[in-house]
Amino acid sequence: MHSEDRKQLMIGSTSLAANTRSRNLTLSVANKKPTHTSTSRIVNFEEAKHNLKKGYEMKLVWSPETASKAYIDTVKSCEVFQESSVAELISATAAGWNAKLIVETWSRGGILATSIGLAIASRHTDGRHVCIVPDELSRSEYEEAVGEAGMSPEIIVGEVEEAMEGLVGIDFLVVDSRRRDFARVLMLAKLSSRGAVLVCKNASTRNGSSFRWRSVVDGGSRRLVRSVFLPVGKGLDIAHVATSGGSSSNSGKGERRWIKHVDSLSGEEYVIRK
Repeated sequence: MHSEDRKQLMIGSTSLAANTRSRNLTLSVANKKPTHTSTSRIVNFEEAKHNLKKGYEMKLVWSPETASKAYIDTVKSCEVFQESSVAELISATAAGWNAKLIVETWSRGGILATSIGLAIASRHTDGRHVCIVPDELSRSEYEEAVGEAGMSPEIIVGEVEEAMEGLVGIDFLVVDSRRRDFARVLMLAKLSSRGAVLVCKNASTRNGSSFRWRSVVDGGSRRLVRSVFLPVGKGLDIAHVATSGGSSSNSGKGERRWIKHVDSLSGEEYVIRK
């Protein structure tokens, strides 16, 4: 497979994570070949190619230049936050994948650095940044905090079902694993036909949880391309999801058999077709 195809199927964010602590502005994700120190790995290229032929396609294209700009701007804007490393990584990932509709969930008492990072990413992609909050108190607190940082994202107040109804074509979604309804948010999201990147922050707090990416993205018009857990902040669980614009009626045919494997050392989860 050509190197261009490899770059498109990589989770570029994993290479960025290796450089976050050192503030190395020459992002390793820009490299065409992964290094031994990178936390990312490229796997199962023949399977990925087969998925593309079947109609499940990741049409998002990685841009290291845009990722670098968002990363640097977020570093500057989030210096006062203790968990800025998470914000930098998420911001660079959203910008690098040229996300046009960025959606996040937030509630009172939550960290604002990620929100600022997403707002910065949306500026670099000329995209739309939307935050879903559960009540008016959360809206007021969020609006005041991001306003002080010079940001003005759209805010939707209400239940997840109602909020997601009008958000069509999401290609970057961030949820908080500490919320009991985070998995439901992932299931209700109307993803872009280009595919999407889904991020669960505070993933380390899910100890004992039965959550698996396949339970929310596998089947129908969605297909899990790859997922990875990053030990950044309180844990980031990131998945790349391909979508199919065609009918999902073929997804249940007997010739397709999917096997899940979780790497016990890295925590990465793979879905492999046999």
